[in-house]
Amino acid sequence: MHTLRINLPTALTLSRIVLIPVFVLIVYNHPVIGALVFSIASITDFLDGYLARRSGQVTKFGIIMDPLADKFLIISALIVLVDMERLSALIAIILITREFLVTALRVVALSKDIVIPAETGGKLKTGAQITSILCLILVGTAFDRLPFDLYDIGIVFIWIALILAVVSGVQYTVSFWKRI
Repeated sequence: MHTLRINLPTALTLSRIVLIPVFVLIVYNHPVIGALVFSIASITDFLDGYLARRSGQVTKFGIIMDPLADKFLIISALIVLVDMERLSALIAIILITREFLVTALRVVALSKDIVIPAETGGKLKTGAQITSILCLILVGTAFDRLPFDLYDIGIVFIWIALILAVVSGVQYTVSFWKRI
């Protein structure tokens, strides 16, 4: 039996999961602080993988939990935005369905000792989602005084994320079937 050793990348992944309920509880009454918590959680997404690869601390736990933690964070934010009436439920459903599909394919592949790495399209999708989520959270705050409309920017980025989600979802599916 193997015990889980907590290294820095694993701690960052787990911290992202812990920050999700903090984000959800804060964002409604304090959107700027909620956006800050979401930003910190999003930064851990970049850091954990980077540090794991750089320090040679890539683990099976991290390979599974890192993308799950990412999905939990993004899905939570999408649900919050639908609840806040800043995002269409249909767009959220399509994005969430894609996340479940890709995660399921990765888990099945991993069960056969095949790692399907994140592709550029998926990374760009995540960046567009994070940008969109932050813009849509900050609608109605002091940031609305900026010379551009955060809502419009958020909607443009969510549409970019939606297109990238579909394209990268197809790429993951093709990659999965080629490797299985």
